[in-house]
Amino acid sequence: MRGRSDDRGTMAVEIVILVPVLVMVMVLVVAFGRYVSAEGDTQAAAREAVRAATLERDPASAQIAAQDAATAMLPASSTCSPAALSGAFVPGGTVTVELICQVSWENLGLVGLSGTVAVHATSSAPLDRFRRTAP
Repeated sequence: MRGRSDDRGTMAVEIVILVPVLVMVMVLVVAFGRYVSAEGDTQAAAREAVRAATLERDPASAQIAAQDAATAMLPASSTCSPAALSGAFVPGGTVTVELICQVSWENLGLVGLSGTVAVHATSSAPLDRFRRTAP
């Protein structure tokens, strides 16, 4: 009978130790998921922005089209800088769009995560050689 009473309470101690560790692992998985999701959204927005820019005839219109396309593709919860368009806007040239968005660690403070982290995305596309562009 004595051996049985020595084991009482060990399950409660194990649960008290394991539950916080499991909760922290779960919060880290959620944080990583937020980062991967924001990275995918940013890459998709950059691809769509450069595609929209290549359909325009002049650099000013291309910048506006790239920004509009990026804004339309990104979720409302995203915090991103304006799309930066660069490259040679001439027939046969290549244009590049760069987006920088912030991933928030808000509501994940249980494991010491706070603030934001930047996600960078760039995408390039060629301009058609046989189309007319404005100078």
